[in-house]
Amino acid sequence: MVDDLKILVVDDEPIIIRSCESILKSEGYNVQGLLSAKDAILRMEQQPFDLVFTDLKMPEVDGITLIRWIRQKRPDTGVVIITGYPSQDTIKDALELGIIDYVPKPFTPTVLLDVTQRAVSWIREKKAPLEPKEKKEELPPSMLQEIDRVISQYRSKPGSSIPVLQRCQQIVGYLPPEVQKRIAKGLNMTPAEIHGIVSFYSFFTMKPRGDHNIRICLGTACYVKRVEEVLNRIKEDLKIDVGEVTEDKKFSLETVRCLGACGLAPVMVIDEETYGAMNPKKVPDILKEYA
Repeated sequence: MVDDLKILVVDDEPIIIRSCESILKSEGYNVQGLLSAKDAILRMEQQPFDLVFTDLKMPEVDGITLIRWIRQKRPDTGVVIITGYPSQDTIKDALELGIIDYVPKPFTPTVLLDVTQRAVSWIREKKAPLEPKEKKEELPPSMLQEIDRVISQYRSKPGSSIPVLQRCQQIVGYLPPEVQKRIAKGLNMTPAEIHGIVSFYSFFTMKPRGDHNIRICLGTACYVKRVEEVLNRIKEDLKIDVGEVTEDKKFSLETVRCLGACGLAPVMVIDEETYGAMNPKKVPDILKEYA
């Protein structure tokens, strides 16, 4: 159930709040909206929230100030930013404060729900009592040595986190929690900072990928041209959901907010090959090319 989670949406644009409330309430989420970060701080002093969506640029008190307050006073609260075109410095500040993810402006219902579901999963996992878990797959010593070598190579260089994560993803194939923690320790960063970077950028993955990785764009241009029908056909044909890998490890399926090819909408990318003007009928023939 999702109605036991409390979500606060903070944005100085009423239409953003109305959209979030309409989309999330239709899925059973308990949502409140406020038009200023100042009001959000006053509300959160009286009432805790599990998840906060916040704009970055707001008058009087901005989103970064709100996130800093949350980290100090409500550290267990998850934070997702709602953003249009933030500066690199602002994004860097948000990542360093441990945001879970972001929602772009304008957003589609699918993107908002996708980000919310992942944020809720993150919150539930964080709050879950410690229980015995299945034994994790041990990484080979040679792989760990290569990871440590990469960390040592970049440790003293400014902005080292992204190139280290890229190299380690190439080594392992993905970035599981144990790899993220090793990188965080090696770069003298917190695991939350590394996790924030990994979850923020779509070219990082925390799950194993298949031999061929399929990415479906859920941006506005693709959404209005019915990309969800393409996504559903892929799920049906491959018998997997988003974030999963086929039994034969041949295909994995991901969704992204934008692929930068809006003129070709709706868009699908397999590995590095872009397929535009997609429709469900094209899916079987394209997949056969990679079988």
